[in-house]
Amino acid sequence: MRTNPDYAMDPADLKRLVRENPWATLVAATSAGLVASHYPVMLDETREELSLLTHVGRPDEEVLGLGSGELLVIVAGPHGYVSPSWYGTSPAVPTWNFVVAHLAGVPEVLSAEQNLVALAAMVDHLELPVVSPRPLLADPVDAAYARRISAGTVGLRLTPTRVTTKAKLSQDKPPEVVQRVIAELGGSGPYAAPALAAEMRRVRAEDPRG
Repeated sequence: MRTNPDYAMDPADLKRLVRENPWATLVAATSAGLVASHYPVMLDETREELSLLTHVGRPDEEVLGLGSGELLVIVAGPHGYVSPSWYGTSPAVPTWNFVVAHLAGVPEVLSAEQNLVALAAMVDHLELPVVSPRPLLADPVDAAYARRISAGTVGLRLTPTRVTTKAKLSQDKPPEVVQRVIAELGGSGPYAAPALAAEMRRVRAEDPRG
């Protein structure tokens, strides 16, 4: 993904993207070619710099060649089709609005205990919205089970050395066009995308043009 300063995200928005979209794609270049896996990620909130915590199931650590090179983590946010019929202008062509971040670096493989701590933090984070949260290690029976099955995973911490972000949200359009796009995305049509509409509203509120 090429860098475009007009669509780049600031560090706070990047962290928000990860917090709100924890399902990521992990990509590695191996001797067998490009490979990809899909796992949840979260911010390592104990560190000031941007760091991600994740895990892979065995033998995905071998498939991804962990420890032998870079890992690319792709975190995608809301996205959706934008019809030219919403613009009310001519000429007009369709586009796709989206929010995404590419984070690359050599991952650190966690110890078994560090992995369990990270897994517990991830589960606790994801359980927060549940009516009756069930933390990973709160119940002795669950904790014993978690310790046993965590041996089938490999924990990772990625502190990226290369970060590319893009939040393409119709920033190049006049305010009245942006408002029409937001209305359509927030409606009930075939391309409704409420989360994308909300993200565009947030960007529009920060736009000095109104």
